[in-house]
Amino acid sequence: MAKKVVATLKTATGKDWAKVIKAVKSPKTGSYTFKEEMVPVDKVQEFLTK
Repeated sequence: MAKKVVATLKTATGKDWAKVIKAVKSPKTGSYTFKEEMVPVDKVQEFLTK
């Protein structure tokens, strides 16, 4: 199944997406977790400010 996703992202429309990894601090324990998401290139800054 991974091959299908990789093949989709290599198309011309796949270049309009970016994988964003954001560190989120847990208020309860103080440790960090990472949130990964595929977002359109023009929405990256909006995702990071959330």
